[in-house]
Amino acid sequence: MADSDSAVYAVLLAGGVGSRLWPLSRELYPKQLVRLIGDDSLVQATAKRLSPVLESKNVRVVCGQEHHHEIARHLDKIGIDPEGKVITEPCGRNTAPAVLLAVLHILSDTPDAVICVFPADHVIRNIEPFHGKLRSAIQLAREGYIVTFGIQPGYPETGYGYIEGAEPVAEGALIAKRFVEKPGIDSARKYIDAGNYFWNSGMFAFKASVILEEFRRYQPTLFDMMNRFAKTPARISGSEYAALPDVSIDYAIMEKTDKGVVLPSNFGWSDIGSWKSLYELLPKDEQNNVFDGDVIAMETRNCFVLGRQRLIAVNRLNRIVIVETPDSIFVSDIEHSRDVKAIVTRLKEKGRQEYHRHRAVYHPWGIATMLDKTDSFQVTSLEIHPGSTYWTSSTETEAAVSILSVAAGAASVGVEEDGHRLSRGESIKISGGQNWEIVNRGRKPLEIIRVDLYE
Repeated sequence: MADSDSAVYAVLLAGGVGSRLWPLSRELYPKQLVRLIGDDSLVQATAKRLSPVLESKNVRVVCGQEHHHEIARHLDKIGIDPEGKVITEPCGRNTAPAVLLAVLHILSDTPDAVICVFPADHVIRNIEPFHGKLRSAIQLAREGYIVTFGIQPGYPETGYGYIEGAEPVAEGALIAKRFVEKPGIDSARKYIDAGNYFWNSGMFAFKASVILEEFRRYQPTLFDMMNRFAKTPARISGSEYAALPDVSIDYAIMEKTDKGVVLPSNFGWSDIGSWKSLYELLPKDEQNNVFDGDVIAMETRNCFVLGRQRLIAVNRLNRIVIVETPDSIFVSDIEHSRDVKAIVTRLKEKGRQEYHRHRAVYHPWGIATMLDKTDSFQVTSLEIHPGSTYWTSSTETEAAVSILSVAAGAASVGVEEDGHRLSRGESIKISGGQNWEIVNRGRKPLEIIRVDLYE
């Protein structure tokens, strides 16, 4: 752990939709919850890479209310007790309100912590250099600087913002002279040639007292409103929170403060902002392909094919990305794969559910996966967590009959006032208009196949 002059906290920003990674990333299950590289989701990988510099007990995650239970489950799976560590927003209002909310939350427990902020959906490949820069950032923060990690650019990228560095300070950092929005290609080339411009990673470190003073000075409206919310967090309504300024931490503070420094960093960072950026990050085979899933390829080069359920067979392709999920398939040339965001917008305009949710929907009680649906029936797989209860009321379903079959585990099923105990292979038929619930009293997940029949 870092020197204990003051406690050090990590704030993971887990908002956003990640629509450029559709169809894997969706509103109800955004990219920070998705497993893209290795066995961990992005939020899990972000939390794990902080150790041993930061203690896991000091990790906090800011997310939307609809993702609270799943973020908590992901933390619990990697050995981080989620109790008190997940901070929820009623609605998304950009990074400045999220950061300020987390700072006030931490200050309620710790008088003046050092706080490090990380997007929960980025990738860092080289952990030891990252830890070295993290220690430097913590030291700079203790000296009163507001630190932003600037990635040393390897090519003239137009999809990132840039930070211009000026005079050197301690730990190899430079005074942050100015922040530049995503440039055109000619400007990006000039920045590379200049040598003192860095990609804006969206990662920061600062003392709580320092950042609060900057919010008070440069964002007084946001500061006053959030301070009132912090006193009664359980009473914040969605409409009240939506009235907060929608502003990024860069625009709100970093572009205005005279305490900002940029810490040049080179530790294999990527924001995974598109399928192209993910492809470029991953190791390739002899034909420069990235295949993940059940893929058979012939005469195919420079492609990215990701499958989650079905066999994908490709022939004579070059510079193509294919992403398969149970309900949607995205196909594009790699160079224009960012345009998937426009497809998501069109799906939303048409009222299609595919922009919003997967067939599998995660709930506090477990997972509901829609397997098949016609006008006359729907088949759903229910995975109910140990100790959890799945229930439905007569107003929630239009089914004339629901048939519940136990595929694994043992279920306690209550229908109105009657109780039933079902083991694997047993079923129960429930008439429409009745209230019923399923309780998993076991220690393992309970798997139920639910068939709804319609008139």
